[in-house]
Amino acid sequence: MTRWAALPRAINAGKTLKMADLRAFLIAEGMRDVVTLLASGNAVFECDESDAEAIEDRLAAAARDRLSLDTDWFVRSHDELVAIAAANPFPDASAARPNLLMVLFFHDPVDPARLPRDHGGPERLHAVGRDLFVDYAGGVGRSKLEPAMRRAKLPPATARNWNTLLKLVAATA
Repeated sequence: MTRWAALPRAINAGKTLKMADLRAFLIAEGMRDVVTLLASGNAVFECDESDAEAIEDRLAAAARDRLSLDTDWFVRSHDELVAIAAANPFPDASAARPNLLMVLFFHDPVDPARLPRDHGGPERLHAVGRDLFVDYAGGVGRSKLEPAMRRAKLPPATARNWNTLLKLVAATA
Protein backbone atom coordinates (compact mmCIF):
# COMPACT_ATOMS: atom_id res chain seq x y z
CA MET A 1 0.00 0.00 0.00
CA THR A 2 1.50 3.27 -1.10
CA ARG A 3 0.96 6.57 0.62
CA TRP A 4 0.75 9.41 -1.90
CA ALA A 5 0.85 13.20 -1.85
CA ALA A 6 -1.40 14.97 -4.35
CA LEU A 7 -0.42 18.51 -5.28
CA PRO A 8 -3.04 20.13 -7.48
CA ARG A 9 -1.89 23.25 -9.29
CA ALA A 10 -2.94 26.78 -8.21
CA ILE A 11 -5.37 25.77 -5.47
CA ASN A 12 -6.38 28.85 -3.50
CA ALA A 13 -3.89 30.82 -5.58
CA GLY A 14 -6.23 31.31 -8.49
CA LYS A 15 -8.54 28.29 -8.14
CA THR A 16 -10.68 28.09 -5.03
CA LEU A 17 -11.21 24.78 -3.26
CA LYS A 18 -11.96 24.31 0.43
CA MET A 19 -9.88 21.62 2.06
CA ALA A 20 -13.00 19.88 3.41
CA ASP A 21 -14.26 19.67 -0.18
CA LEU A 22 -10.91 18.30 -1.33
CA ARG A 23 -10.99 15.61 1.38
CA ALA A 24 -14.58 14.67 0.47
CA PHE A 25 -13.66 14.54 -3.22
CA LEU A 26 -10.68 12.24 -2.62
CA ILE A 27 -12.71 9.95 -0.36
CA ALA A 28 -15.45 9.76 -3.01
CA GLU A 29 -12.72 8.78 -5.50
CA GLY A 30 -11.84 5.80 -3.30
CA MET A 31 -8.80 7.23 -1.53
CA ARG A 32 -8.30 6.18 2.08
CA ASP A 33 -6.84 7.84 5.16
CA VAL A 34 -7.10 11.25 3.50
CA VAL A 35 -5.40 14.20 5.18
CA THR A 36 -4.98 17.73 3.86
CA LEU A 37 -2.10 20.03 4.77
CA LEU A 38 -2.33 23.82 4.75
CA ALA A 39 -4.87 25.53 2.49
CA SER A 40 -3.07 25.17 -0.83
CA GLY A 41 -4.46 21.82 -1.91
CA ASN A 42 -1.89 19.49 -0.41
CA ALA A 43 -3.48 16.11 0.26
CA VAL A 44 -2.06 12.81 1.44
CA PHE A 45 -3.84 9.49 1.01
CA GLU A 46 -3.54 5.77 0.44
CA CYS A 47 -4.90 3.90 -2.54
CA ASP A 48 -4.39 0.61 -4.33
CA GLU A 49 -3.18 2.26 -7.54
CA SER A 50 0.59 2.04 -7.99
CA ASP A 51 0.94 4.31 -11.03
CA ALA A 52 1.25 8.02 -10.20
CA GLU A 53 0.37 9.10 -13.75
CA ALA A 54 -2.83 7.07 -13.64
CA ILE A 55 -3.77 8.71 -10.33
CA GLU A 56 -3.02 12.17 -11.77
CA ASP A 57 -5.16 11.52 -14.85
CA ARG A 58 -7.99 10.08 -12.78
CA LEU A 59 -8.03 12.99 -10.32
CA ALA A 60 -7.83 15.61 -13.09
CA ALA A 61 -10.78 14.08 -14.98
CA ALA A 62 -12.88 13.58 -11.85
CA ALA A 63 -12.16 17.13 -10.60
CA ARG A 64 -13.30 18.56 -13.95
CA ASP A 65 -16.49 16.50 -13.86
CA ARG A 66 -17.40 16.68 -10.18
CA LEU A 67 -15.87 19.95 -8.95
CA SER A 68 -15.75 22.00 -12.17
CA LEU A 69 -12.06 22.34 -11.36
CA ASP A 70 -9.75 22.24 -14.37
CA THR A 71 -6.20 21.97 -13.07
CA ASP A 72 -3.14 19.77 -13.27
CA TRP A 73 -2.50 17.27 -10.50
CA PHE A 74 1.00 16.21 -9.47
CA VAL A 75 1.30 13.04 -7.41
CA ARG A 76 4.41 11.82 -5.61
CA SER A 77 4.97 8.79 -3.38
CA HIS A 78 6.67 8.96 0.00
CA ASP A 79 9.84 7.48 -1.51
CA GLU A 80 9.84 10.10 -4.27
CA LEU A 81 9.40 12.92 -1.75
CA VAL A 82 12.27 11.56 0.35
CA ALA A 83 14.45 11.42 -2.77
CA ILE A 84 13.51 15.01 -3.66
CA ALA A 85 14.48 16.19 -0.17
CA ALA A 86 17.77 14.27 -0.37
CA ALA A 87 18.58 15.79 -3.79
CA ASN A 88 18.41 19.37 -2.47
CA PRO A 89 21.19 21.24 -4.29
CA PHE A 90 20.84 24.27 -2.01
CA PRO A 91 21.23 23.10 1.61
CA ASP A 92 22.33 26.60 2.60
CA ALA A 93 18.98 28.01 1.41
CA SER A 94 16.91 25.27 3.07
CA ALA A 95 18.64 26.05 6.37
CA ALA A 96 18.61 29.87 6.15
CA ARG A 97 15.35 30.59 4.31
CA PRO A 98 13.25 27.43 3.86
CA ASN A 99 10.17 29.46 2.90
CA LEU A 100 12.10 30.89 -0.09
CA LEU A 101 13.43 27.58 -1.41
CA MET A 102 10.81 26.23 -3.79
CA VAL A 103 10.44 22.88 -5.45
CA LEU A 104 8.50 22.99 -8.71
CA PHE A 105 6.88 19.68 -9.56
CA PHE A 106 6.49 18.77 -13.25
CA HIS A 107 4.97 15.73 -14.99
CA ASP A 108 8.07 15.03 -17.09
CA PRO A 109 11.81 15.52 -16.57
CA VAL A 110 12.86 19.14 -16.71
CA ASP A 111 15.13 20.01 -19.62
CA PRO A 112 17.89 22.15 -18.08
CA ALA A 113 18.53 23.75 -21.49
CA ARG A 114 15.08 25.39 -21.32
CA LEU A 115 15.72 27.09 -17.99
CA PRO A 116 16.39 30.84 -18.02
CA ARG A 117 20.06 31.53 -17.50
CA ASP A 118 20.32 35.33 -17.38
CA HIS A 119 17.19 36.60 -15.66
CA GLY A 120 18.66 39.57 -13.82
CA GLY A 121 18.25 38.32 -10.27
CA PRO A 122 19.99 36.36 -7.50
CA GLU A 123 17.84 33.22 -7.91
CA ARG A 124 19.53 29.87 -8.37
CA LEU A 125 17.88 27.04 -10.32
CA HIS A 126 18.69 23.34 -10.46
CA ALA A 127 16.70 20.62 -12.19
CA VAL A 128 16.62 17.08 -10.82
CA GLY A 129 14.44 14.71 -12.83
CA ARG A 130 10.83 15.94 -12.79
CA ASP A 131 11.55 18.59 -10.19
CA LEU A 132 13.10 22.05 -10.26
CA PHE A 133 14.67 23.62 -7.19
CA VAL A 134 14.56 27.43 -7.10
CA ASP A 135 16.31 29.44 -4.42
CA TYR A 136 14.53 32.81 -4.31
CA ALA A 137 17.35 34.43 -2.33
CA GLY A 138 15.95 37.96 -2.78
CA GLY A 139 12.33 36.98 -2.15
CA VAL A 140 9.60 35.71 -4.43
CA GLY A 141 7.62 38.95 -4.74
CA ARG A 142 10.52 40.98 -6.09
CA SER A 143 11.90 38.24 -8.29
CA LYS A 144 12.66 38.91 -11.95
CA LEU A 145 12.72 35.17 -12.54
CA GLU A 146 8.97 34.72 -13.03
CA PRO A 147 8.76 36.65 -16.35
CA ALA A 148 11.82 34.74 -17.58
CA MET A 149 10.16 31.44 -16.63
CA ARG A 150 7.03 32.41 -18.58
CA ARG A 151 9.16 33.28 -21.62
CA ALA A 152 10.84 29.85 -21.34
CA LYS A 153 7.37 28.30 -21.87
CA LEU A 154 7.95 25.46 -19.46
CA PRO A 155 5.12 22.95 -19.13
CA PRO A 156 2.63 23.24 -16.24
CA ALA A 157 4.04 22.81 -12.75
CA THR A 158 3.12 23.46 -9.16
CA ALA A 159 5.44 24.78 -6.46
CA ARG A 160 5.82 24.07 -2.77
CA ASN A 161 8.34 25.61 -0.42
CA TRP A 162 10.87 23.59 1.55
CA ASN A 163 8.83 23.68 4.76
CA THR A 164 5.82 22.23 2.94
CA LEU A 165 7.94 19.57 1.24
CA LEU A 166 9.21 18.38 4.63
CA LYS A 167 5.62 18.30 5.97
CA LEU A 168 4.61 16.17 2.99
CA VAL A 169 7.53 13.80 3.59
CA ALA A 170 6.41 13.37 7.21
CA ALA A 171 2.73 13.02 6.34
CA THR A 172 3.35 10.31 3.74
CA ALA A 173 5.59 8.22 6.03
